[in-house]
Amino acid sequence: MQKVAQIDASASSSNLSGMLILLMAVSCGVVVANIYYNQPLLIQIAETFDVSEQRVSWIATITQVGYTLGLFFIVPLGDKVERKKLILIKLVGAALALFAAAMAGNFHVLLAASLCIGFFSAVPQLLLPMAASLANDKNRGKVLGQVMSGLLVGILLSRTLSGFMGAAFGWRTVFYFGTLVMILLMALLYWKLPKNEPEFLGSYGGLMRSMVGYIKELPVLRTAAITGFFMFGAFSVFWTTLVFLLEGKPFFYKSDMVGLFGLIGTCGALAAPMAGKWIDKKGAQFAIRIGIFTVLSAFVVMDFSATSWLGLILGVVLLDIGLQVTHVSNQSKVFALVPEARSRLNTIYISASFAGGSIGSLLGAMAWTYWHWTGVCVLGAIFVAIALLINLRK
Repeated sequence: MQKVAQIDASASSSNLSGMLILLMAVSCGVVVANIYYNQPLLIQIAETFDVSEQRVSWIATITQVGYTLGLFFIVPLGDKVERKKLILIKLVGAALALFAAAMAGNFHVLLAASLCIGFFSAVPQLLLPMAASLANDKNRGKVLGQVMSGLLVGILLSRTLSGFMGAAFGWRTVFYFGTLVMILLMALLYWKLPKNEPEFLGSYGGLMRSMVGYIKELPVLRTAAITGFFMFGAFSVFWTTLVFLLEGKPFFYKSDMVGLFGLIGTCGALAAPMAGKWIDKKGAQFAIRIGIFTVLSAFVVMDFSATSWLGLILGVVLLDIGLQVTHVSNQSKVFALVPEARSRLNTIYISASFAGGSIGSLLGAMAWTYWHWTGVCVLGAIFVAIALLINLRK
């Protein structure tokens, strides 16, 4: 196996203050927001470039494809290159991509910019291994839950903010705003984020090859990755198509009201610290099963709620709580496997998750086109059922 530089765990944990945890959580939230700004804006973008609902959904899909590529090719470098430096470089790229999206003169330019937005917005997947390396074994689940709560708030509130800004000022303003946020975050992290030295001493090729070995050698990692694929796929099936349901009859909501459903979903962030406590006390597998059952119940509720905003609200709450519990639990299991390879293990797990998200966005749009809301909910439930079967075997 590759040579690694050992780190004193107790010394590392002393660097993890409450303010640093908060900074990491906020940073995760504002960067991951980049890849979800577009979802409440799809109808506006379709009108601007005169494209169909199915074609405009490629904006959401290609952004997640870019995120997956960034995860796979850049995030592993967190085990080889000093993480703070890598994070700042990625933020520069994210700011430039967001600005390009705001200035896009045609649909193809926006597609290319969206791919780059996703590629450079994988910063949370560098911050999470950093938090795990600075935490001690006794409170790692709790710390990851706290940082992950910021990530989920960013995913959900990005839709709320984007929806309101898009309705008031147009979709391009949202991307200009995102550019400014990335510039401000760069300055803050340059000032406050500590350096986190790498542990891997080999080449980039060796770094990438080692991931293949981990996939072969670690069945826990394989199970987590497959679970993440189907759970995030179900998540994207729902959120990519919700805008089409709410902007049609009987609701006829505009993007600001669509964005409010993201605000409702932030209650899922409350589940992150709870999941962390479950993990530390009862084990991650217990929490994973609870989370999967919760998401499955969400799709059952939403299938009967195509004309009921109350039912949809309940479904959103269940969906986001369940996904958060499952995700934090999976990530806790993954980070405990090989401490010196956390960036690479996280790359494998999150790449699989966002690959599932990309497929979910694509298939969700197709399900909406041919079978409308019932097709969306059945597809989401199938994704979750597969994840459940995998985890019931354990």
